[in-house]
Amino acid sequence: MPASSSRSSKSRDARAWTIVVLLAVLVVVVFFVSMNTGVIHLAPVDVIKSFFGLGTDRQNLVLFEFRLPRIILSILIGAGLALSGCLLQGITRNPLADPGILGINSGAGFMVVLFVAFYPNKAAAPVYLLPLMAFIGAIATAVLLVVLSYKKGEGLSPSRLVLVGIAVSSGIASAMLAVSVRIAPEQYQFVQTWLAGSINGSTWSDVKSVLPWFAVLIPYVLYKARTLNVLNLGEQLATGLGARTNLDRLLLVAAAVALAGVSVAFGGGISFVGLIGPHVARQLVGSKHQVLIPASAITGALLLITADTIGRIALQPTSVPAGIVVAIIGAPYFLYLMARMKKS
Repeated sequence: MPASSSRSSKSRDARAWTIVVLLAVLVVVVFFVSMNTGVIHLAPVDVIKSFFGLGTDRQNLVLFEFRLPRIILSILIGAGLALSGCLLQGITRNPLADPGILGINSGAGFMVVLFVAFYPNKAAAPVYLLPLMAFIGAIATAVLLVVLSYKKGEGLSPSRLVLVGIAVSSGIASAMLAVSVRIAPEQYQFVQTWLAGSINGSTWSDVKSVLPWFAVLIPYVLYKARTLNVLNLGEQLATGLGARTNLDRLLLVAAAVALAGVSVAFGGGISFVGLIGPHVARQLVGSKHQVLIPASAITGALLLITADTIGRIALQPTSVPAGIVVAIIGAPYFLYLMARMKKS
């Protein structure tokens, strides 16, 4: 490689990582703004005092029991959904691939609704099973998508995959509504809140339930960044470079489905984060997955924590679910992407 090309590549990488750091700083800024935001106002000085154990009992209760679990969970869920979308877009080479649009979120949500119907007591043990149940629903939906989208001699068509995903998502959503009207009245509010994509009422138990999954999946996804780069080169070239294309795709799809399933289990029906996050990150840092993966995760986290913060202050004293705020942004963006693809 010529010295000029090498310097240019290093310069692009340095610029991309600088953008990743700036995005992370933005997340930290919104994090502190979110801690000061809500029906009960906490001044920045009160937040700092509480962190150092000098706050009042009321301030400690609001900050550590109500706000921090919700903020941390919104960051994790946003990152998980964006990572899932990044993986699906990289695997399928389809810019519209997203766990929400493809119906994976709906499949995970359907299992969560069934779980609530059969475990209405909200005991600690069933809560820890939520990610597993969501993962099972997401995997089942992913398998159904592949079966319905695959055509002999053509393989998986990206456009067919999106159309089938929209149809499957609509069907599962109808099934969810049918099940939700049959559950106990005291659990119906939980289901409706979940369908809207609300993180309100999050607890430290929820955070602890999500963390082990992310601790395993995120390092694996980062480890497979080079593999994603190779897969994007095309089937023949990837095979020639030694990639185990079928096995790698299967494992990466499983990781994407797991990330989406766990995120949906505790965040509810939040759509478009997996679509917008990777797209914005790709525009900022390029398509090299070593940088795109962390950039997508941070962008998704920034999007969801911002949406949740806006939802808390928009119509006080009531709270607008973060999923609704994201949908207001995401639906026009999805139409824009569709129009751009049609032109190209």
